[in-house]
Amino acid sequence: MTVGFDLSRRLAAEALGTAMLVATVVGSGIMAETLTRDVALALLGNTLPTGAILVVLITVLGPISGAHFNPAVSLVFALRGELPARELALYVAAQIAGGIIGTMIAHAMFDLPLVAASLKVRTGSAQWFAEAVAAFGLVVTILGGVRAAKAAIPWLVGLYITAAYWFTASTSFANPAVAIARSFTNTFSGIRPVDLPGFIAAECVGALIGLSLMAWFYRNAPVEQKPSLQPGE
Repeated sequence: MTVGFDLSRRLAAEALGTAMLVATVVGSGIMAETLTRDVALALLGNTLPTGAILVVLITVLGPISGAHFNPAVSLVFALRGELPARELALYVAAQIAGGIIGTMIAHAMFDLPLVAASLKVRTGSAQWFAEAVAAFGLVVTILGGVRAAKAAIPWLVGLYITAAYWFTASTSFANPAVAIARSFTNTFSGIRPVDLPGFIAAECVGALIGLSLMAWFYRNAPVEQKPSLQPGE
């Protein structure tokens, strides 16, 4: 948990960050679909802005709220004791609300109805397994970064999601709040509301497996100690 920011500011940062993330995902998907009929090129046009905005948002908002923007990530940090359990539900609510607002922002920019239930089918065991893998990898990336290269986390997460768009069958939602928000857009990045439970369950399972693995990796591992400053330094 970050120090020095009250809960209201941290919740506002989580809502803002998730809104900007979803606005980027949905907006870049609409733009890509408008500019090309080539699905691979459209996916690339959706991927690069998403990875880039994650670097920006985590860098700017991370010092305020931790830059979770993801209920599965907040759950992981709550289980690690780094987010008070009483605040977990508030973080999740802020993320979901922010995500839905992000969809509305994207629609408004492209002169579409503010909300539209998605008709895009995303279901089946392969898609669910892909979401579990995506969320697992995201948590491993974050927790590994916390341990080994904290300053690099914005880039690690941005690069991971950029890659996972392409190596997962589901295009790596890896985020229950983003999945919910994307059910409100009947565009390139949408998902049918009826398909949400499978995605959300898989994302949470994958995140918990990632947490368990990293806890095992670092159990009883020595913690690097920073050298103490000597007089005059």
